[in-house]
Amino acid sequence: MEDGKVMINIIYEDNHLLVVEKPVNILVQSDNTRDKDLLTILKEDIKKRYQKPGNVYLGLVHRLDRPVGGVMVFAKTSKAAARLSEQIRKHQMQKGYYAVVEGIIDKEEGCLVDYLKKDEKLNKVFVDSEGKEAILNYKVLNRQGKYSLVEIDLKTGRSHQIRVQFASRNHPLYGDQKYNQHSKIGEQIALYSYKLSFYHPITKEKLLFLGEPSNRFPWSLFFNSKR
Repeated sequence: MEDGKVMINIIYEDNHLLVVEKPVNILVQSDNTRDKDLLTILKEDIKKRYQKPGNVYLGLVHRLDRPVGGVMVFAKTSKAAARLSEQIRKHQMQKGYYAVVEGIIDKEEGCLVDYLKKDEKLNKVFVDSEGKEAILNYKVLNRQGKYSLVEIDLKTGRSHQIRVQFASRNHPLYGDQKYNQHSKIGEQIALYSYKLSFYHPITKEKLLFLGEPSNRFPWSLFFNSKR
């Protein structure tokens, strides 16, 4: 589907679910910037395609940061939304990410555990012993020059978690304008939600959806995508 200049790739859809690839640099949900957001765009698209009268229900069950792209699921009914949210609470929804970080990570794989606290005024997250526990597992897939490609299995869904946990270990994500002091204006953060797995809220079938980042730098160092 296309909304103005925003292309939204619909990966899967049925009467209960809508799985899409979120474009980079677009809000998931509206905020005080009043910029167009993904949730509104998708609702308008459903209303138009199915000629639905009145308001369209579309439940937001998880989020991606504005600069981050990748696979997301939305619920088309309140029952589906409740059941997907329950899976998230029970850690039954699996989220996989690719990230390109600065520096060569020595360990091939590992588990990062921190306590993170968000400063709402600054909209930044800091490592703080009084914060909430944040856990992720990572595996180094490749190394090119001064960059490492890592695959991340997110165990907790804290705000800015991946970005902060790697930055705090001197491996900030490429292009992260908020947590990488070396990033330059115009660079795009190299973080992508490539995998989403969960049980269908009605049929209980286990579903797996995969995506691949674009071929722009630094992804082009590691992927041969024609996108």
